[in-house]
Amino acid sequence: MTASEVTASPASYKDTLNLLQTPFNMRANAKQREPEIQNFWAQQQLYERLSQAPGGERFTLHDGPPYANGALHVGHALNKILKDIINKYALLQGKRARFIPGWDCHGLPIELKVLQALSSSERQALTPISLRQKAHAYALEQVEGQKTGFRRWGIWADWDQPYLTLNKDYEAAQIGVFGQMVLAGHIYRGLKPVHWSPSSRTALAEAELEYPDGHTSPSVYVAFAVRELPGPLAAKLAATGLPQVTGLPQDTAMAPGGLAVAIWTTTPWTLPANLAVSVNGSLDYAICRVSVPPAAPAGEGPEAAPSARPSHLLVAKDLIASLETSLCLGLEPLLTLKGSELEGIVYQHPLFERSSPVVLGGDYITTETGTGLVHTAPGHGVDDFNTGKTYGLPVLCPVDEAGNLTAEAGPFAGTNVLKDANGAIIAALQEAGALLAEQRYAHRYPYDWRTKKPTIFRATEQWFASVEGFRSQALAAIDAVTWTPESGQNRIEAMVRDRGDWCISRQRTWGVPIPVFYHRETSEVLVNADTLAHIQALIAEQGSDVWWQREEAGLLPPAYADQAHLWRKGTDTMDVWFDSGSSWAGVLGGLAAANVGTSASNIARAAYPADLYLEGSDQHRGWFQSSLLTSVAVHGQAPYKRVLTHGFVLDEKGRKMSKSLGNVVDPAILVEGGNNEKQEPAYGADVLRLWVSSVDYSADVPLGPGIVKQLADVYRKVRNTARYLLGNLHDFDPRPQAEGGHAIAIEELPLLDRWMLQRTAALIDGVQADFESYEFYRFFQALQNFCVVDLSNVYLDIAKDRLYVSAAGSLRRRSCQTVLALVVERLAGLIAPVLCHMAEDIWQNLPYPVAEASVFERGWPTVPSSWRDTSLEAPLGEILALRAQVNRQLEACRKQGGKAAGIGASLEAQVQLELAPGEGTAALRQALALLEASRHASVDNLADWLLVSAVQFGGQAPEALLAEASDNGVTVRIARAEGSKCERCWHYESDVAEHQLSATAAGQICGRCRSTLEG
Repeated sequence: MTASEVTASPASYKDTLNLLQTPFNMRANAKQREPEIQNFWAQQQLYERLSQAPGGERFTLHDGPPYANGALHVGHALNKILKDIINKYALLQGKRARFIPGWDCHGLPIELKVLQALSSSERQALTPISLRQKAHAYALEQVEGQKTGFRRWGIWADWDQPYLTLNKDYEAAQIGVFGQMVLAGHIYRGLKPVHWSPSSRTALAEAELEYPDGHTSPSVYVAFAVRELPGPLAAKLAATGLPQVTGLPQDTAMAPGGLAVAIWTTTPWTLPANLAVSVNGSLDYAICRVSVPPAAPAGEGPEAAPSARPSHLLVAKDLIASLETSLCLGLEPLLTLKGSELEGIVYQHPLFERSSPVVLGGDYITTETGTGLVHTAPGHGVDDFNTGKTYGLPVLCPVDEAGNLTAEAGPFAGTNVLKDANGAIIAALQEAGALLAEQRYAHRYPYDWRTKKPTIFRATEQWFASVEGFRSQALAAIDAVTWTPESGQNRIEAMVRDRGDWCISRQRTWGVPIPVFYHRETSEVLVNADTLAHIQALIAEQGSDVWWQREEAGLLPPAYADQAHLWRKGTDTMDVWFDSGSSWAGVLGGLAAANVGTSASNIARAAYPADLYLEGSDQHRGWFQSSLLTSVAVHGQAPYKRVLTHGFVLDEKGRKMSKSLGNVVDPAILVEGGNNEKQEPAYGADVLRLWVSSVDYSADVPLGPGIVKQLADVYRKVRNTARYLLGNLHDFDPRPQAEGGHAIAIEELPLLDRWMLQRTAALIDGVQADFESYEFYRFFQALQNFCVVDLSNVYLDIAKDRLYVSAAGSLRRRSCQTVLALVVERLAGLIAPVLCHMAEDIWQNLPYPVAEASVFERGWPTVPSSWRDTSLEAPLGEILALRAQVNRQLEACRKQGGKAAGIGASLEAQVQLELAPGEGTAALRQALALLEASRHASVDNLADWLLVSAVQFGGQAPEALLAEASDNGVTVRIARAEGSKCERCWHYESDVAEHQLSATAAGQICGRCRSTLEG
C-alpha cells in the first residue's frame, strides 16, 4: 500500500496513521440525543413488537401503582428504573415482558387537593358527584405529568393503556373481589376501635400510618379509689390486720386508711371513657403503704397533690422501685397478691359518679412501664375492646369525628383530644386529689401519613375483613413465595401473624363505594350475591359514579324494586389499599383465573399470579400485604411468585432527603439540567439509570452531587471505550474473508485477541448471572472493570500500535478489528438493560450494516464455544502481572525529572529481565514460552505487550540504568532505548533512516514503517 492510498495528500506522518473515525460523540449530549433515541424506539414500535412477539415465554412484572399526586422524586426513579432493567433484560432474553404501568387514583390527598383549590362558596356548592368529577380530572392530570417523567427515563411500558384504579373495568373487578370475600364470610360490619384521623375525619388502616421521631405525650399516674373488695380478698386483708379491714372509707380514697389502684396512661383524654382497670392474672402485685421521703418534700418532684395522696396503693411488685422514683413517694410493700386475686375489686372513677371493676386482661399487661395496672376504655383501644368484650362492658366512645369530646364526657365536652382536652382533664384530676404525677413521655405514636397529624383510637361502626378467617392460608402462601432479600419473608410473616382485622371502610367521597344497603328503620344490612352482581355490572358499564348518581331504586336489582323505599345506600368508600390490593384481579385477571367472576380487559396483557412484584420495603405492610390478603381470601394463593424489595433513598451522609436540609436530588434536574447548567448540568437519563444499577438496593441507598459526578465519570469511561472501539472499525467489513469481508477466523487469532474474547465471554456469563439474581450492582462493578482494566488499560493499550501504525489491511490490524467488532456489538447488548440510550447509540453508529435496526432486536449477547479458552487466563495473567511490575518501574523513571534524567513515553525505554530459577518463576516461564511459541510474533511479542521498544532476557545489564527492582524472583531493569525515534510509530529502532513522504514532507522513520508506506 502506498502513502497515497492512506491519505490523498499527506502533510505529515500523522496523516498516514489509521486514526479514529466515528460520528459517535465523546460527549453524550443526552438532553438532545436521548429523546431522539426514544423517538426512534417509538417509530419502530420496538417495545410493542418485542413484548408481543409470538412464541416467547410470558414474563409479568406487576407494577405497584404510585399515587397520582405530585412530582416524581428519586424514590420513583429507583423503583421504576429497577423494573425497567428487569423488563428489558427479559425482552432481550426473548420473553414476552409486557409492563402495564399503574396509578392509585382514589383517596384523601386528591380529595384535599381539589378542595384546597376551591373558594369557600365553591366548596359549599359542591355535591358528592361534582367533587368526584373534579377529583377524577385532577388524578388524570397528575397521571399524565408523571407518565411524561417516566418515559423520559427510558422506561418501556404500555403507556397508552395503563391501569388506573379509577377505570370502570378496574373498579368492577375490585367490587368482584369484595363480593367474593363477602360471600366467603370474610367481610363484616362491627363497632370496634380503629385508627381514626381527626384531621382527615376517617378511619385508617395500619398501612396509612407513620411513626415520626420526637413525639411526646403527657403521661399521668392516677389513683382510683377502691370501694369494694371481693370476699376472698377482703378475708385475706383481714388476716393481715391492715387498716382497710375495718371498712373502706366512703367519702374519698384519700382519707386515712384509703386504698387506691394506681394506673398510668399517655392519653389522659381517654379517662372519661374508663370502664375498668385490667391486671395480668399471672403477675405479682403489692399493697404498699405510701410515705413522702424526707428528700422529696411536698411541692418537689413530679406535679402532684401531696396532701391528698392515698395512704395505700396497689401496684405491680416489680415496679415498686421505679415508681418510688417516678412518684417521689415511699412505697412499703405490705402484702403480695397474684393478679388473679384482684379480679372483682370495685373502684370509684375520680371524675364521674360511676364505679367500675378490676378485670383480668392478657399478656399485653407487663411490667416494662407504668404501674402494671392498665386503665381500660373499650372504645379507645384494641386490647381494651377485647377485654371489655370478655366482661360485657359497653363500648363508650365520647369523641366525635373531629376529635372533640361529646356530651358523654360531661364537663369536658367540646374540648379537643389533640389540643386542650388533656390539660383540662389533668387539672380536674389534680383538683380531685387523684393525680399522683405528671410527666412528658417520648414514644412511638401513629400519625396520618397524608396530613402528618396525630391519630387516635376511636370506636366506630366500620367494615372489616376478618383476617382470622384465612390467616393460616395467608401464612402458607407467604412460605410458597420467593422473597428477595430473604428477610422480607420474616417481616411480612410477623405482620400477618399478628395483625388484627383489616378496617376497609373510609368516610370519604372520592373512592370506590362499599356496595351495601341499610334498612332505614332497623339498620339491617342488605348485601348478597344478587345485589353484588348487579352493582358490579352497573359499575363495569358506567363506573363507580353511578353509586352517587342514582337513588336506591336505580341501584337495587329488579327483585328488590318494590322495596327500594325501605333501603338506604351506604356512604362509605373502600380503603385505598383495598383498591390497589385488588390489582391482581383488575390487571392480572385473577378472578378469571380463580373461576369466580369476570376479569378486566388487561388479562390478555398479563398473567396471574405475577412472576414478580417489586416495591419499597415499606410495602410489606402496604401493597404486598393487601394484595396477598385479598388474593388468598378469594383464590387461596399469593398473587405473586417472587417479591423483591428495595430501600429508601438517602443523601450522601445517610440522612433523609428534605427541602429544609437542602439535600433533595430532583431527578428532573439531574436528567435535564437546571437553570444554570454549569452548576446543574444535564447528565441524562442513563446516568440516573447507572446510579440505580450501582447500588445494593436491598438496603437504603445514597445519592448526592458527589455520587452523581462519580457516576458521570464512569459513564464517560464506558462511552469513551465504546467510541474507541467504533472509531477503529470505520474501514472494517465484519464478514469472513471467504465472503469478501475482513474478519479473521477465531482459531487464527493471536493469543492476545483470543484472551480478549475469553474475557468477554466470562463477562457475559457473569453479568447474565447478576441479572438473573437481580444483583445489578455486580453488573456495574463488572462493567467498570471490563471497560477500564481489560479493555482500556490492557487490550486497547497494547493494540494501539497494531491499529494505528499497521497497514490498514494487514493481518495484524484486521485481527484486532475482528475482536473490536465482536466485542462492541456484545458490549452494546450487555449494557442495554441499564444504559439503554448509550447501547442504542452505539448500535446506530456501527460503521457497517447489521441485520437488526435496534440493539434490542439482536437479543441478549451470546458467544460461540470457540471464544472460550480458560487455559489462557492463568498464563496471560502471569504476563499481565509482569507488565504491571514493569509499569511501576517505568513510572518511577518518569518521575526522575525530565527526559535528560529519565524517560517520558514508555517507548523511550528498553527492559532487561532476569528470572530466578525455581518454582517461584515457573508459571511465568511457561507463560513466556507460550508467547514465544505463538504463530503471530508481530502481535504476541513481549515488547509490544510491555509497550517498550526492546526487551532483553539476561545478559549484560544495559549501561546507565534508570531503575532496577526485584520482586517474586523477577528482576526488572529499565534503561533508555537504543537507536533513534521513528517519527511515525515513535518506536526507538536501529534502522531509522531518512524517508521522503511527499515532495514537501520527509522524515526519519523505521524500516517497519517504510515497508508499510511503500506497500
